Amino acid sequence: MVNFENLEKYRFSILNRYGIPELMPENIDIHKIEWIPFNYAKTCKNPGNKGVHFYIDDYQFARLWNRPDEYISLLQKFAAVCTPDFSMYTDIPVAMQIYNHYRKHWLGLYWQMHEIHVVPTICWSDEKSFDWCLDGEPTNSVISISSVGTQKNKKSEELFLKGCRESIKRLKPTQILWYGKCPEEFDWNVVKIEPHYQQIVRRRKNGR
Repeated sequence: MVNFENLEKYRFSILNRYGIPELMPENIDIHKIEWIPFNYAKTCKNPGNKGVHFYIDDYQFARLWNRPDEYISLLQKFAAVCTPDFSMYTDIPVAMQIYNHYRKHWLGLYWQMHEIHVVPTICWSDEKSFDWCLDGEPTNSVISISSVGTQKNKKSEELFLKGCRESIKRLKPTQILWYGKCPEEFDWNVVKIEPHYQQIVRRRKNGR
């Protein structure tokens, strides 16, 4: 019995190179959902018309991987849940990047098994990651992309644009849930989520 890294809970039968669990496509109407970060999920009122995203620091949702069953009943209350945005930085080892991609998909498919509507969060690092970073992602489905932190310099901006083009070309998404600024090139059938730090700034300006 393998009893670590959640393999004791479920071992998915996978055909792709790295054994990345393959998510089922979702065609929910994300326009009708209000999206909140996971760290607000426990105190959220009326979760039935809200969705949960993970565009927050990794440490705030690492517990989902460490204790996945503890959060199933909470996430089931929401209209939809994005897969966790585990970090995919270009300066961390490729092995760690693939591990984070695997964890994201294991949780996503595990949630789908528990009748949770899951929106795939699409992530990549550099162009070499295109060989595996879309493994397990569904085609013709709603997806989510974040542009936050990708516009620091010309190189990172161009890498982000290449990743977006590759993802859209291969996955052919029906809708995109977009976190942060959306380049005009991709601003079609997009539902935008205002980054949390921008919400705080706006509330302070409005005196709330």
